Amino acid sequence: MPKTNPEARERIVAGAADMISRRGLSATSIRETAKHAKAPLGSTYHYFPEGKQQLATEAVRYTGEWVARGLRKELEKGPAAGLREFLALWRKIVVDTDFRAGCPVLAVAIEEPPTDEIPPALAAAAEVFDQWESLLADSLRAHGAEPDQAAQLATLVVSSVEGTVAMCRAKRSAEPLDRVAAQLQGLIDHAIGA
Repeated sequence: MPKTNPEARERIVAGAADMISRRGLSATSIRETAKHAKAPLGSTYHYFPEGKQQLATEAVRYTGEWVARGLRKELEKGPAAGLREFLALWRKIVVDTDFRAGCPVLAVAIEEPPTDEIPPALAAAAEVFDQWESLLADSLRAHGAEPDQAAQLATLVVSSVEGTVAMCRAKRSAEPLDRVAAQLQGLIDHAIGA
């Protein structure tokens, strides 16, 4: 039985997030993820005994926290800085991968569940979206936005950026992000009285 190695486990999770961001959940297998992460297949099953859903759930949470760390840091400067960070992060991903990768959280969210039950990865995606919205809404409220408006605008930001990432991949262009950025910036400025 392989020893527990946190770095190897995280490499597999990061590899799964990357694979899902490129191919979607259905087209991502444990075997391909292990190969992509340069990890033995046996250790992948050791770390993720529940299989693909467990790995996908952890990949979604990993991505969620990675994005949240960047958001928290920039939101200390205000909601406009947080918006710029959120947009810049996804812009970098789509451009650096030649428009082959998007958001693994969105990729999991749009997959048809195999049963009537909500799979853990889908529940994790909902939690991640909630987390990103909460971070943005809290910053908007702290900078003068009305509570309801802050919550609505945070949802608009997350959904707009996530949808725009998909558009960028389809169009092979970052122009949709630039267009959305300008509009969202104006709405944030208005909400906080800037």
